[in-house]
Amino acid sequence: MLKKQLENPVLKASFEKILAGNEIWIQEVKADKTGKLQQLAKGQNPEILWIGCADSRVPANLITNTLPGEVFVHRNIANMVVHSDMNMLSVLDYAVNVLKVKHVIVAGHYGCGGVAASLSRSQFGVIDNWICHIKDVYRLHREEIDGITEHEDKVNRLIELNVAEQVFNLCTTSIIQNAWKERNDLAVHGMVIDIATGKLVDLNITFTDMEGLGEVFAYK
Repeated sequence: MLKKQLENPVLKASFEKILAGNEIWIQEVKADKTGKLQQLAKGQNPEILWIGCADSRVPANLITNTLPGEVFVHRNIANMVVHSDMNMLSVLDYAVNVLKVKHVIVAGHYGCGGVAASLSRSQFGVIDNWICHIKDVYRLHREEIDGITEHEDKVNRLIELNVAEQVFNLCTTSIIQNAWKERNDLAVHGMVIDIATGKLVDLNITFTDMEGLGEVFAYK
């Protein structure tokens, strides 16, 4: 395939910045005296699966102060767990059944644009079909959300409720439930990131078994 060079100077400069950043990382790997970074080439053993928002401001490793290899990550718009999403399910299955992670964290963040968009009647494009899943969360909690006066507070409360619903969706997958039948060291958590402070807020939504899911949602 013919390789074309970037002619636009702005594009060229921003792309070169990526490569320059990689050179800095290379030097950090070389300078690592513990050998942990070099060890990553041989495999990974993370204890955490992080299901977060695709927002550029909330990288999992930075938020949790963890090194590469310590967090397995899946990200999408508004940290959704959709039962028909084969991408998410494949990541979940690999993390739970192959990597044997101990914690699955759904991490939303205050000020989430996807959640804010779900409270609007505007069209944004193909993403509208994805946002409909968040509108469903609003529908389930409409009375509470509509009772909040300030728009920012409405959005932030829906962000918390959305995390709770996605945790529930995770726990109703056969992947999580079958793992619970075989293991007692797997927990699912709901958390929200406050970008302004960097704090990872524990919403105290944690499941370690099928108790509390309701009879129709718990597989035999």
